Amino acid sequence: MILFPDITSDGATLILWAIAGYGLGSIPFGMVLARMMGLGNLRDIGSGSIGATNVLRTGSKTAAALTLLLDGGKGIFAVVLAQMTAGEAAAQIAALFAMLGHCYPVWLRFRGGKGVATLLGVVLALYWPLGVACCATWLVVAAVRRISSLSALVAVASSSVWCVVYARPDLIALCLALTALVFWRHRENIARLLAGTEPKIGQKDAHSDESSAG
Repeated sequence: MILFPDITSDGATLILWAIAGYGLGSIPFGMVLARMMGLGNLRDIGSGSIGATNVLRTGSKTAAALTLLLDGGKGIFAVVLAQMTAGEAAAQIAALFAMLGHCYPVWLRFRGGKGVATLLGVVLALYWPLGVACCATWLVVAAVRRISSLSALVAVASSSVWCVVYARPDLIALCLALTALVFWRHRENIARLLAGTEPKIGQKDAHSDESSAG
């Protein structure tokens, strides 16, 4: 079983795509949009995250939707560019570093988002049926349980399972790595899920400002 695509580029090229992926992933679209639209500083709102869920707490659904699309789009852009110029191995490296850039952007002292939208973007670009399956998983869990973070975690964790279903073992290692990163970024949400205190979608309580899955 091949868990990683053949490496067809030299080391320097792969390093270049790691840097490019990180740079693209680290663009804080949520903060940029919030400031452009006069919504305030995201660091002073809710969880302080740069993701779409926290942008929604500004009261602007438009800004939140744009953040979701752009955070996913930067992952797609990084992967597609790498695929077109340097092959599948470079694309996976770009995907991983785009996620790291989103979660730990150097420009924001390594305090970024939680990576769900960007992950969905990179898996859509790497193999669109996998991305669609993960998005569908999110929607089903959200409809049944009404908990955003739980939906995100299940959707992300399902990515490796869908790799098996779609016979794409070359994507399993990457999906496992990205899943581990997203779970780490959601560790506080996981603690509340285990305690039964994680708020549901639309619910307001003392913990609602920490329930972001962006």
